[in-house]
Amino acid sequence: MSYGLSTSICLRATKCETKKWAILILNLSKIRISLSVTFTAITGYVLAAGQITPRIFLLGTAIFILASGSCALNQYQEREIDRLMARTRSRPLPSGRLEPSAALRIALSLIFVASLILFYGTNAMAMVLGLLAIFWYNGLYTYLKRKTAFAVLPGALIGMIPPLLGWVSGGGDLFDPRIRGIAFFFFIWQVPHFWLLSLDVAQDYELAGLPSITQIFSGAQIKRIVFIWFLSTGASCLLIPLFGFGNLIPVRTFLLGVTFWLVWKGARLFKSPSPERALKRAFTSINLYAFLVLSSLFLDKLVMIL
Repeated sequence: MSYGLSTSICLRATKCETKKWAILILNLSKIRISLSVTFTAITGYVLAAGQITPRIFLLGTAIFILASGSCALNQYQEREIDRLMARTRSRPLPSGRLEPSAALRIALSLIFVASLILFYGTNAMAMVLGLLAIFWYNGLYTYLKRKTAFAVLPGALIGMIPPLLGWVSGGGDLFDPRIRGIAFFFFIWQVPHFWLLSLDVAQDYELAGLPSITQIFSGAQIKRIVFIWFLSTGASCLLIPLFGFGNLIPVRTFLLGVTFWLVWKGARLFKSPSPERALKRAFTSINLYAFLVLSSLFLDKLVMIL
């Protein structure tokens, strides 16, 4: 009787411990970011391969694990800064729920496993691009972010890598001009995405000693800058059909319509009496726009396949 009770208690304790570690890893991984990166890479794969094959599941798994590892490594790198900001001090490392050494082991293990899957499940070029993304985000951008508010410009190059990675995994040539249009779109989109995110946490950045564009530009100037990047993102989207994607008339019409919607959302920045609320809405709009563009291209290719 006592043996059965002890076994039950041990099983419950094991389940609780497993659940605790699973929650910690999920918090380190930034699930929403990892899923969005995965979807971008999968779309690149479908555009190159022209079909859905079993390899796409290996690619999706590898990209999700790689992005999770990159996010975990970023939290390890910025644990002291996160402790100073209200938005991030409840994360596993600054809150003390996870030791830095454990977070580093988790991050490196995820990156290692993802690299192996990319190498053996897709090809060597995909693995190289994946590791390049880690270097660019966790090495260059994370360092520059502490030095200048304009780190978003070189950092935005990270946005080009997921569609390129999916493209080469699907058998596409890295230097094929067709994928350049989509890569360019994600480079342009990444700039307002990063800047709006930093604007949303500008006060926290200043408390942590990080540079912010609010220290350089006035509120009116920031609105104009964001609006210009909205226009640039929309223009880069409308160029995509020139590179051979979005061939169906309904898809092209949709891209045009959703681009007008984005410009309208950007114009509302100038009319909003609450800059903070307007910038948050703009951040949501630019991310939704990228998702809609990507989804339309994905569906366009699937329809062409069928």
